[in-house]
Amino acid sequence: MNSEDVKAHLENSLLGCHIQVENQGNHFNVVAVGDIFDGKRAVQRQQLVYTALNEQISSGVIHAVTMKLFTQQEWDQRD
Repeated sequence: MNSEDVKAHLENSLLGCHIQVENQGNHFNVVAVGDIFDGKRAVQRQQLVYTALNEQISSGVIHAVTMKLFTQQEWDQRD
């Protein structure tokens, strides 16, 4: 599985989000921006991503995921 596969899978699961994915082997770095995260704590946001990738993580295709998850407002206000 490559970064484009993970990106497409996340875009199908996290509707309305802008997704960026980079990988080194089976370790993936995900940046997601979308209002789906509005009102959710960090762990709740991470759970949305883990749920979307559960099958790939369980099978070992994805070994690790590093996430940076923002609402659109948070993204616009970052330094």
